[in-house]
Amino acid sequence: MLRGMMMDTPLNVSAAIEYGAEMHPDARIVSATIEGGIHRTTYAETAPRVAQLAHALKALGVREGDRIATLAWNGYRHFELYYAVGGIGAVCHTINPRLFPEQLVYIVNHAKDRVLFFDINLAPLVAKMRAHWPKDLVYVAMCDRAHLPTGEGLEGVLAYEDLLAGQPTSIAWPRIDENAAVSLCYTSGTTGEPKGALYSQRSVMLHALFTLTSGMPGLRTGQTILPVVPLFHVNAWGLPYTAPITGLNLIMPGVKLDGPNLWDLMETEQVFSSWGVPTVWMGLLQEIEKRGRKPAALGEVIIGGSAAPRAMIEAFETMGVSIVHGWGMTEMSPVGTLGILATKDRDKPLQERIDLKGRQGRRMFGVELKIVDEAGKHLPHDGEASGELFVRGPGIISGYYENPEASARAFDAEGWFGTGDVAKITPDGYLVIVDRTKDLVKSGGEWISSIDVENAAMGHPGIAACAVIGVPHPKWQERPLLVAVKAPGAEPTKAEVLATLEKAIAKWQLPDDVVFVDQLPLTATGKISKLTLRRQFADHALPEAG
Repeated sequence: MLRGMMMDTPLNVSAAIEYGAEMHPDARIVSATIEGGIHRTTYAETAPRVAQLAHALKALGVREGDRIATLAWNGYRHFELYYAVGGIGAVCHTINPRLFPEQLVYIVNHAKDRVLFFDINLAPLVAKMRAHWPKDLVYVAMCDRAHLPTGEGLEGVLAYEDLLAGQPTSIAWPRIDENAAVSLCYTSGTTGEPKGALYSQRSVMLHALFTLTSGMPGLRTGQTILPVVPLFHVNAWGLPYTAPITGLNLIMPGVKLDGPNLWDLMETEQVFSSWGVPTVWMGLLQEIEKRGRKPAALGEVIIGGSAAPRAMIEAFETMGVSIVHGWGMTEMSPVGTLGILATKDRDKPLQERIDLKGRQGRRMFGVELKIVDEAGKHLPHDGEASGELFVRGPGIISGYYENPEASARAFDAEGWFGTGDVAKITPDGYLVIVDRTKDLVKSGGEWISSIDVENAAMGHPGIAACAVIGVPHPKWQERPLLVAVKAPGAEPTKAEVLATLEKAIAKWQLPDDVVFVDQLPLTATGKISKLTLRRQFADHALPEAG
């Protein structure tokens, strides 16, 4: 092999914050703080604090490869931790504070975290969990001394700003092997214990650069973007690494993610683009309806985490907000596909564009897709064949952290990662997720896509949110049950909902029953928890089941 004669300069995350401070010094980082009020800073002002934090971590004895945990929301200090921890070669382990206590016990102990940084409103959780975590774990509250939480279980907690005080404001960042670990994120563990995805310096930087090739208007230099997706959830879909490279203004919403607070923050800070899961956008749409208009500058919404209903896409598109549907997984860094329309599709009529945006988009550069049948045979990308979706690429895990059993189950003989999704791929590259394999309803030997039924149900104006699960049936094995939440002020009936569905799906796919509930259970990452619904309605008697 004839090797190229190029410098062997590693891809390190420290390069991103240095670049942002030098080339986009005035780009803003605006945070709704836990203490109250708004904090404003820039990349130029952030880089010296990141250097101070890096020195402070080394003073605490943190070494390359050590796991440094965070229990925190979207704010400037959490952003600083990303770069200080990764910059010195340690691993930023972001933890979802909404997880069940037993999952929090497992994750912190499995990761063997050395230091844990937490937002002060999570102090009661830390105090409760401390007895179950490593005895030598160092705790740092993300605040100044005036706001330092105290009380039983919080003895010896350090203040974040005290750590930075007196530390040098510059640092010679070490050259880290680009294959060294930089961040760790655990799946929510709906089946078995949570599993850790351990990202490398190289993988997160490549993922950031690949995302920038998508051509999304919201990622252009100088745009203002609000990540509702939490920094603890798969690196906020990569935004903390992408933002300094392209000079995005980051608006951090903190802990208040309801419609009114998001609307106000978007309006005040002139937010153009925002990223989050469908349940968040339901709340924002309701607030837009109350106020009679969208936030003035809002022009783009990125929807991921779970499939967006067509009605939601249509609502945003008709008010002039472009929807970009995305698909990915924790194991994929996480973005795999983005709903940027192909050039040939951009001038199509609105309704046709909305149909296309209801798909999961086309693959991002650096991500390969394949679908296979039950025997593992490759299926054609013809838009008709459906099979289990497998992926591979430099931003996709090669195994789970310290979990050989789960790793062995996750990959096929060719080394591709099995996503657990059933999908179709069109000849022009659009991915269509049919369902999660575990969420398909098997009725009399035929598969019913819960996503298809849910999207059709959301076409009824009286439904605010819904989910379809399979419930046991003596003849058909399973039949679909629609569990729905009524829109404010609406009183839809079962007959009305089924009449809407009859116009969109085949008769044999119609739910056997419709149940109205006050709210749907959510997972720790804001998705509808079908696992909880299946348990809740395990003994539900369908009208015709007898």
